[in-house]
Amino acid sequence: MKTVGLIGGIGPESTIEYYRFIIEGYRERISDRSYPPIIINSIDLNKLVTWMETSQLAEVADYLVAAIDTLAAARVDFIAIAANTPHIVFNEVRARSPLPMVSIVEATRAKASALGLRRLGLLGTGFTMRSHFYQDVFTEKQIEIVVPTAEEQDYVHEKYFSELVKNIIVPETRARLLAIVERLKTEHAIDGLVLGGTEIPLILRDDANTLPFLDTTRIHATAIVNEMLS
Repeated sequence: MKTVGLIGGIGPESTIEYYRFIIEGYRERISDRSYPPIIINSIDLNKLVTWMETSQLAEVADYLVAAIDTLAAARVDFIAIAANTPHIVFNEVRARSPLPMVSIVEATRAKASALGLRRLGLLGTGFTMRSHFYQDVFTEKQIEIVVPTAEEQDYVHEKYFSELVKNIIVPETRARLLAIVERLKTEHAIDGLVLGGTEIPLILRDDANTLPFLDTTRIHATAIVNEMLS
């Protein structure tokens, strides 16, 4: 049994979901009433956001590597970052990590590929939508990523940090997010949607819709369980 080192706190609400989903997925596969070994290093979301806002990506990478070193000292076997946005620097961090890492983007790409999806909308923080790390990874499997307009990205980003990170769920926000998704479907013929912020499933997960929603939190948690049991 491998022990996962989870870099959490980015944000705290979705870290709680990760913990629950990992245990749930483990118990679905292991029926001996045991629980999986998990060590969480909860880091400071505000530091990461400040560095992201000022394009200080080297500081982001250094901070994440330091968090990995702490988990390595605790003798975990592999690492997962419980958030999408920090994957902007994932390649650098992975290259510097003393332990294997399970990528949320690669896990989501595998899920999209298994479902036969070819053009996906992406909702997440402004940092995630403006960056190209999802596009870079998905293009390797000939899957296109479509993002909202600049104005829509600003709206999603503002609501992400003023509401979703704080687990505030507002019906008007939900309706606007679904309207953005519908526009992407109508104008860009997307055949699925990546919930590319681990807090976004808090507001969209249970929606009845005509598109598959790829819940990156659940997908990543499943990949973590698979690695634990491999």
